[in-house]
Amino acid sequence: MIPYGRQEIIQDDIDAVTKILQGDFLTQGPVLHEFEKMVSNYCGSSYAVAVNSATSALHVACLALDLGAGDLLWTSPNSFVASANCALYCGAEVDFVDIDETTYNMSIDHLKAKLKLAEKVGKMPKVVIPVHFAGQPCDMPAMHALSQKYGFKIIEDASHALGATYSNIKVGSCLHSDITVFSFHPVKIITTGEGGIALTNDAEVSDRMRRFSTHGITKDHSLLVSRPPSEIWNYQQVGLGFNYRMTDIQAALGMSQMQRLDDFVVRRQKIASRYNEELSALSVVPPFQRANTKSSFHLYPIRVPEDSSSISQLQLYNSLITNGIGANLHYIPIHRQPYYEKMGFKLGDFPEAEKFHREVISLPMFPSLSQEQQNKVIHLLIELTN
Repeated sequence: MIPYGRQEIIQDDIDAVTKILQGDFLTQGPVLHEFEKMVSNYCGSSYAVAVNSATSALHVACLALDLGAGDLLWTSPNSFVASANCALYCGAEVDFVDIDETTYNMSIDHLKAKLKLAEKVGKMPKVVIPVHFAGQPCDMPAMHALSQKYGFKIIEDASHALGATYSNIKVGSCLHSDITVFSFHPVKIITTGEGGIALTNDAEVSDRMRRFSTHGITKDHSLLVSRPPSEIWNYQQVGLGFNYRMTDIQAALGMSQMQRLDDFVVRRQKIASRYNEELSALSVVPPFQRANTKSSFHLYPIRVPEDSSSISQLQLYNSLITNGIGANLHYIPIHRQPYYEKMGFKLGDFPEAEKFHREVISLPMFPSLSQEQQNKVIHLLIELTN
């Protein structure tokens, strides 16, 4: 079976992890901070807080922006559930903004319309989380302009988009957002096994995210509560936090992988270019690339139009699986999940995301996808859709 995505581990990665296993610190050591600096330097942001998953990164990002009970967060329905769940962890409410029919990212037009209505009824979002679906950057300048007009904060869910750019700006620079979150799950652009990171240009936000990720504990003397001089207090819990720490083992793997990040992205882009060329004459629709952007192509989602006379989405999906090609589906809209339907969301609420769900199939996409494997995917698609 050709998987839809997979990690690439080489001897350098193994050696980097082995060095940590033979050293003094398996966790809370110096390598973690080196990794954080490596990622922030690459993206052009000032601060980075590495944690045990992108879900944890989203959670501490929301907390650092004071999202809580009575607040509202908006995100894209075309994402993994973590993009919305992070609001619920904070006791806030969730709503969604439908996607653009071309980019599959949050629609700026739908966002504008929803903001105008929200302003009229007095129910504005405190935080908006755009999702860079499949590695395609959202229209961040336009979203940032809206945030300045309406006063909401922006957390970029860039779990798919490490290495992506728009207008020569790297996703993760936080030039048009308050915080950016990346994922290091094995199928993502680089991996730490499991892991995530939150980037920001705000020192206070960075400090808060770090405290939330480590039990609410600090060693910062300016934050310590006064205690009798006869007592030793070399740390204090100054708030409620969580054990979301990343280990040095994971960080070492991440540092090794970062050395090949640009190469990973180039190889993904080359595979996407070949798919684009070979599938251009078929009835399926390849992913759109916005002008002045470069996708990192975490995913390669094709659409099978509902009115296609050659084959249906379900038939194509089943045929790919039967023939040993690990196609996948990204995503079932979050608001269609049973848990969210219990909150009152229903079919018909976000038509573009729902239509996309009925048409999308993710083809295999990872840097080590061989020419032979690509040929198998392409030839089967030609056979099935002609």
